[in-house]
Amino acid sequence: MTSSNRFVTHVVENQPSIPVPYNLWRDDALLRVSVNQHLPPSHQHDEGLLDRYGQLAGDALMNHGELANQNKPVFHAFDRYGRRIDDVHFHPSYHALMECAMQHNVHNYSWKHEGISGAHTFRAALMYMHYQAESGTSCPLTMTHAAIPAMRYGKSLPPYYLDKVINGVYDPRSLPASQKNGLTIGMGMTEKQGGSDVRRNTTKATKQADGSYRIVGHKFFFSAPMCDAHLILAQAESGLSCFLLPRVLEEGTLNNVRIQRLKDKLGDWSNASSEVEFQDATAYLIGEEGRGVPVIIDMVSLTRLDCMIGSSALMRQSLVHALHHVSHRDAFGKTLINQPLMQNVLADLTIECAAATALTMRVAKAVDSTQNDSHEAALARLATAIGKYWICKRTPEFVNEAQECLGGIGYVEENPMPRYYRQAPLNSIWEGSGNVQCLDVLRALAKEPNVKQALFSELKTQVGKNKHYDIHLGKLLDELSNTQNMETRSRYLTEQMALALQACSLLATSLDNDAFKDIAHTFCESRLSNACGFAFGTLPDTTPFEKIIALGQVSYA
Repeated sequence: MTSSNRFVTHVVENQPSIPVPYNLWRDDALLRVSVNQHLPPSHQHDEGLLDRYGQLAGDALMNHGELANQNKPVFHAFDRYGRRIDDVHFHPSYHALMECAMQHNVHNYSWKHEGISGAHTFRAALMYMHYQAESGTSCPLTMTHAAIPAMRYGKSLPPYYLDKVINGVYDPRSLPASQKNGLTIGMGMTEKQGGSDVRRNTTKATKQADGSYRIVGHKFFFSAPMCDAHLILAQAESGLSCFLLPRVLEEGTLNNVRIQRLKDKLGDWSNASSEVEFQDATAYLIGEEGRGVPVIIDMVSLTRLDCMIGSSALMRQSLVHALHHVSHRDAFGKTLINQPLMQNVLADLTIECAAATALTMRVAKAVDSTQNDSHEAALARLATAIGKYWICKRTPEFVNEAQECLGGIGYVEENPMPRYYRQAPLNSIWEGSGNVQCLDVLRALAKEPNVKQALFSELKTQVGKNKHYDIHLGKLLDELSNTQNMETRSRYLTEQMALALQACSLLATSLDNDAFKDIAHTFCESRLSNACGFAFGTLPDTTPFEKIIALGQVSYA
């Protein structure tokens, strides 16, 4: 034995190669079919934007996502000479992600094409791809996008605020809004004593002679603190009101917002979430005093849609990694992807991912049409809360199952799966936890009778295509007709409505796409008829496993 090979202990074999970059739009049939189902011809000329961003998200932005999460933001309260600066320093990859996203209209496509059918669906596709590359930056992108309806109530706001949010580019400099090339908007609603119950907020707003307000109080979650302005809730003379609070005042001084600390979060590491105190901070009323909650309703609806987009995207990327691994790993004499039990798991994950994506894009279409279609507006009102509850609730279990497909290496931080798993619970908590969503569903059903009519009008469009679906609809109608103990039953009712909407979306997609018929009918059999167990991988043995799995694979073209 020579000295050169004396300590060669083994050869690395039977291990997958690191996944190569791919185009998250062009190479993902699952996404394209779900989006194109609802995208009218008016946006087809922009499909090149989806293709370009898909290429960036599947390559350079994936790398930036790794670096941005390995290098968390750092809070600097003072400069070297002791001046208060309340600065949060981000890794260059965070800025690269934000710049690329805003350059490609992830934050503003809906508003730049407002009034054109399909704008929110198109933007949902952009956000879906960005979230797969990096989720933390999706928080300020979401809030900047969702802030527009609320900001339009700000009659005293200078016009450049809206213009620079809708038409601006990423500009991380700490300057007054009037001097920026573009603005990002954050949000600070919750306080220590209230959480989701924002009416318990104690932060006070006092009107000044010039029409502005002075804010004294605190926020327990204030994201992201380096945004150019934040929408907040505070108690004014007439009650809980909404305000826009700039980070830098027009004379160039920092507003009196004191960052206490950054949150040490389970996931979402690239993004900074903070606790702050307002020490006579300057803010501007949005809407009317005492109408804070109604003002932010449209914003909350859009942020909840983004929770659905983000969770669906997280499922998608977890599935991609699971499929890649099992396609290149042998065990017990056979490649994992060819083993019957593994095929059951993979097919089940593919079905779940397809159902989440299909419902998300259907809700995006409903949001598209809220201003000129009463059915779509009512459906969006109900389906957003239903989808936010169910899709976000399913994501942690989904990501863990995908992680398990990789075995022990899926638990090691060199692999992106631990990051996905830490991220998975976030959207079920943010913008109202599960109970808040279910209670919102009940509130809509009780106070807005047209939403129930819109729900069943939508569901009835697919009657006669699958027997399990038809039976489920009859049971669902009976359940909703029983008004006894509805709050206690609200999670069950919301789940059953979510499953019905997912099945409806899949059946509608399969109408024009034969490849989706297997997914749609297997979903109905497994989710609606109690034909399988609670865990993933319990589909009936008659399932066309290989055909379904093939739909979940990306082409790596």
